[in-house]
Amino acid sequence: MKFSVFTVMMPDCNIEQTVQLLSDNQYDGVEWRFIDPDLTKSSEAPSFWGNNYSTVPASSTIEQLQYVSNLSKGFGLSQPNLASYITCGDLIATERAMKAAQQLGAPSIRIGVPSYDGTISYQQCLADGRAYLDQVQQLAQQYKVKGAIETHHGNIACSASAALRLVEGFDPSCIGIIYDPGNMVHEGYEHYQMGLEMIGDYLTHVHVKNASYALLTSDDSEAAIWQVHWSAIDKGAVQWHRVIKALRAIGYDGWLSMEDFSSSQSTESLLQHNISYIKSLL
Repeated sequence: MKFSVFTVMMPDCNIEQTVQLLSDNQYDGVEWRFIDPDLTKSSEAPSFWGNNYSTVPASSTIEQLQYVSNLSKGFGLSQPNLASYITCGDLIATERAMKAAQQLGAPSIRIGVPSYDGTISYQQCLADGRAYLDQVQQLAQQYKVKGAIETHHGNIACSASAALRLVEGFDPSCIGIIYDPGNMVHEGYEHYQMGLEMIGDYLTHVHVKNASYALLTSDDSEAAIWQVHWSAIDKGAVQWHRVIKALRAIGYDGWLSMEDFSSSQSTESLLQHNISYIKSLL
């Protein structure tokens, strides 16, 4: 298998520092965070979803994208995916990300999925999501860049089976699924091998992170309230040895992309620890 890092987990590193650290720690690829920075947070301390230095702006010029591409290649790093932040139905952002992925050499982009909070029926969300995917598939055929949804809590693709229902019937060369067991701790857990067997050819790549449960209250007068917290990849509810075993069972030999939100060590230490830990399971 091949190893990359989704740069959202490296908020304190600029683009040049990112590729240097990934190369130094024997990673094969870089999955760039692709979004325009929030300028109102530019004076804040580095953070995953705020002032994140390891970000390729979505409004980058051709010259800026070429710089990132050349820099990545210069350090021997492939680009398995462009991790864009796209709202379901936003075809302008989708096409922009596909054009950027083409220039960066990434075969896929992350695309949006309808969220679900009960205010709009699941059936309507599913219809909206599939209508968007139909348009994404047309763009994918044009640009030769796959659109990939991610198994993620809070939306209608929170599990492998739910993600499959959203993409089923589309061309797997155009529409795919990013499998994320860490997100499935929050919502959507299914037996790893069963889920991966269901996804089948739609499996695009795998995000590697972990999370654990914490009891917020044990007051006898009300039901216990549990909350999910990000954790080190070898400490949470995801049993990564089982995930690796399941991936092997389906013959997967693709990308494992680290996305560690635990803040349990420094960025460089996490890069070293995570690749060493996952390799030990292989």
